[in-house]
Parts: sequence; structure tokens; C-alpha cells
Amino acid sequence: MNLEPETLAEWLAYIERLHPQTIALGLERVGRVKERLSLEPSFPIITVGGTNGKGSTCAMLESVLRHAGYRVGCYTSPHFLRYNERVRVGGMELADAALVRAFDEVERMRGNVALTYFEYGTLVALWLFIEQRVDVAVLEVGLGGRLDAVNAFDADCAVVTAVDIDHVDYLGADREVIGAEKAGIFRAGRPAVCSDASPPERLVRHAADIGAGLLRIGRDFGFRVQGRHWQYWGPRGPRNALPHPALRGVCQLDNAAAAITALECLRDSLPVTMNDIRQGLLRVEVPGRFQVIPGRPAVILDVAHNVHAARALADNLAAMECAGRTYAVFAMLRDKDIAGVASAVAPQISHWYVAGLSGPRGGDSRELERALAAADIAGCTPCASVVDAYAQACDMATENDRIVVFGSFYTVAAVMALLERRRAAGASVAEPR
Repeated sequence: MNLEPETLAEWLAYIERLHPQTIALGLERVGRVKERLSLEPSFPIITVGGTNGKGSTCAMLESVLRHAGYRVGCYTSPHFLRYNERVRVGGMELADAALVRAFDEVERMRGNVALTYFEYGTLVALWLFIEQRVDVAVLEVGLGGRLDAVNAFDADCAVVTAVDIDHVDYLGADREVIGAEKAGIFRAGRPAVCSDASPPERLVRHAADIGAGLLRIGRDFGFRVQGRHWQYWGPRGPRNALPHPALRGVCQLDNAAAAITALECLRDSLPVTMNDIRQGLLRVEVPGRFQVIPGRPAVILDVAHNVHAARALADNLAAMECAGRTYAVFAMLRDKDIAGVASAVAPQISHWYVAGLSGPRGGDSRELERALAAADIAGCTPCASVVDAYAQACDMATENDRIVVFGSFYTVAAVMALLERRRAAGASVAEPR
């Protein structure tokens, strides 16, 4: 490289160009650069993979551990508005200057290894966690598990959340094949936690084959709802009168139970109290997962982009009181199961405003309109963009209605950016055009 980037924006543009493929699974490249950087974390690592629920589980782990007084490094993806969202220490996004310093170091040591965007970011995150002397790191798997860059770092405890069909071009087209890929984050002789009530047999078999200590929801740990509270039960006994997590959604107790089980497994090195768990659950935050924006009409942001997540979104919408109509702002990547996702949520939707997404994987609004028509879903308005779709939904919605924005991280990010601009200008989140 003749001219080294100086700003974070310049670095991100550079690493996007560095590797010819956006996604190229494998540990050889990241492993070589990890060795050159001498990245050997001395702190415990909790790695979280799965199809759905991994972001929420990471957030709960981070929240409880922070309340317990630990300096937590948390690496997640993708981001919505700022790359800095991906790398947090002590609950705070790291500043541009810190990220640039880490990019400089990775670039200096990578030599001729053409890292992917995610591989570069993973090495940067771990380099910063070591530099920042964190007590524990929570790492979210980007794609799959076995060949994901995060898996270059051994987990002291690995968590796999719900397993379902997604990213079929990279992971396979059935739960068994995908489950085997997710199980790749397990380590011999170390605890592994699975919060899928019906885990793929290949995931269970892999844990047994390598000697990982697999703990399964419903068998080794679980929960019971007790009115306004819930009880966790697990290998170290019950924990009673727990508050429901601040994250909305009926699936969050699965994620919470998995997080508590992981912490139980690491109790000797990372002890937490009952109060730490209670306060961590009450204070946890994660954007874009059934996130309800205050105001009228209600606006719900959800990154649901596969059928399993769409079913959870439909359940959450059904459980949420609404006296009026529900308008969908919907945009998906063309390589996803558009008809399947739309069909799962369709019983809760009164009218659809669909839009295209930019980029090589993005389709246009007419493609979505055709996919909905093929699934016998009526009441669809094609729009020029996600922002235009949201504006049209705002024009139609009354204060008793609700608007649900879903289908992709890109869809939610577009509306998040708009809402941030409106808040800065002092405008309502649902102000008409």
C-alpha cells in the first residue's frame, strides 16, 4: 500500500477492497496474522454462535458481567450506523483513534495475507481487548462457526443459540449440516451451552466426539415462568424471582437461560451474584431486536431476515397490544427466503410497503412485490427506497396503528439513521414527509 489510510472511514474503505470476496470462510489467513501479532489472550473468552439470538445473548452476558464489576470486551457484528458499534470495552464503543491504531498494527504485520473485512475486524478487536486489559471477552460469531474468524480464538465457554436455515450458500441447506458448522466453536474439555430446544444431532454428536461438556436447554438447564418473574434452573441449582430481560420478545428467556448457564460454567474464574444477574437482565440493551421506539404510532425495529426469526417476530407482534392496523416496511436481500419470511409475519400485517436494497445482493421493490404475490400476500405498495417506504407508512398510520420495520440489518439501519436525524432536528419519529 503506497498511502496508508489515516481515518477510520479510509481504513474501512481500504479493507473492503483488500480481499476479492466479501465472505471467504477459513482460518488459515486469520491464523497466520494472529500468530504474527502474537495475539494470545490471557482473559477468559465466551464465544456465542447460532442462527438467531446470538446478539441478544452476547448483550446479556456483557450486561451481567459489567454489573459484576468486570471490564468486558464485546465484539459483535454487523453494525447499524457506526463501525465503532462492533467493538466495545466497558460498555462503550471504542473511539476512531483506537480503532485506527489497531488497523495500523494489523496492516503492519499481515504482510501479503489478503484478509477479508471480517477477519481484519476480528484481529483488530482482539488486539484492542489485549491492549485495553479487559477481564473477559464476549465474541459473537459472524457466520457459521467452524470456519469463522472468531473461531481462531479458543473459547473458555461456547454458546450456540437457536439453529435454523440461513446463509445456505455457505453453511448448507439443512439444520444438520448447519448445526455441525455451529458446533465448530466447541472445545475439548470445555463447557458448551446450547439453547436450541431440538438441537441438530450432528451438533450433539460433535460435542461428544471431542469431549466438550455440552449443556442443553430442557435437559441440563431451563426456566419456568412464574407470573411477572421467572425461575432459572441449571447444574448449580435454581435461581428464583428473576426479572424478565429488558429485551422484548418471547424468545429472550431462552437466551437469558443460556447466558446464565455460561456464567455458571465459568463461576470459578468469573463469579457473579444473584443481584448482578438481576440488574444485568434489567439493564441490557441491544438495538434492532424487537426494539420499540417510544411515541405514537408505535414503531418496531427488528432485523428478522430468516424464517425462524420471522416466526419469533410474528409471535411478538401477536403478544403486543395494538388497537389499530400494522404497516410493514419490508426489504430483504435477494439471496434470502423472501416468501418464507413474509409468509411467517403476514397474519400480523395489514399492508406492506416494500423497497429494494442496494449492493450486489440487493433486489428491487418489484422483486419483493412478486415474491409476496407468489406467496398469496396481498396489499403491497412498492417504494423507491426503505426511507420512502417508511415515509409512506408514516403518512398512513394513525396513533393507534403501528409500523414494523424488518427484513435485514440494512433495512433497520436505514430507518435508524433517519430517526437519528429526526431526533437531532427535534422532529417526531413518525412525522409525515
